[in-house]
Amino acid sequence: MRDGNSSGPRKPGEATVPSDPGEPASVHVILDEDRTRIVLSGEVDADLAADLAEATSDAEVAGRPIDIDAAHVTFMDSSGIAFLARLASRVPQPVRVLRAPESVRFLLEVTRIRELLEVVEDDTEPAADAALPHIGPHGRERPEPPDTVA
Repeated sequence: MRDGNSSGPRKPGEATVPSDPGEPASVHVILDEDRTRIVLSGEVDADLAADLAEATSDAEVAGRPIDIDAAHVTFMDSSGIAFLARLASRVPQPVRVLRAPESVRFLLEVTRIRELLEVVEDDTEPAADAALPHIGPHGRERPEPPDTVA
């Protein structure tokens, strides 16, 4: 007899379907000269609680205005909302949320956390890493060096 926690085939010859673990989640704090950027990606949920708390501490210690880059967030639950509310209530400058997907903007509206944040629909600032090499479909690509004659 099988229970709901058993793994393996249900009947002889029946294959199992692996569960989809979703996008790997991450939190990165990037300190710039005049701002702190916290980049969130993947599923922002209770599994990231320790990382979100550490990011909050790092951002507070830096003492700079904070940007939250949410472009790569695929899911957010109350842990992510609590993180944003905690940041907004602890720092003197408005916290900006950049490039938030529709699902995150919906949560910010429904929970009324958006009233505590500055949600930027279009991040028109040039990307800080625009001149850095990046991995493209054909491997590492580097910016073209300027033509100079020595």
